[in-house]
Amino acid sequence: MPAGDHAAIELQQVEHTVEFEGEAHGVSVSFILVDMPPGEGVRLHTHLYAEIFIVQEGHANYTVGSATIDVVAPRTLIGPANVPHGFTNVGDVRLKQVDIHLSPTFITEWL
Repeated sequence: MPAGDHAAIELQQVEHTVEFEGEAHGVSVSFILVDMPPGEGVRLHTHLYAEIFIVQEGHANYTVGSATIDVVAPRTLIGPANVPHGFTNVGDVRLKQVDIHLSPTFITEWL
């Protein structure tokens, strides 16, 4: 999208998430909007780049490397590059967060 162009962008719905891959829009950051029901989560995986989790609502357990972190919103966490991470909604309401991938594309290795 050329500078100065301001167009609405359709985001791709994938199960409990909505995804934006920056490369398709000429930017170097991607993100996922998470709306995860209780008991659901994302299994361990890694990225070649850091991922920032902005937890807006809910309660979840995050695994980052060898640490387990109990998180109640609002809170921000960082999954460093090449460090296994994942999370599970352990609360009784939906987990809402924004996951910022410091990459123009999603590059994920599932463990």
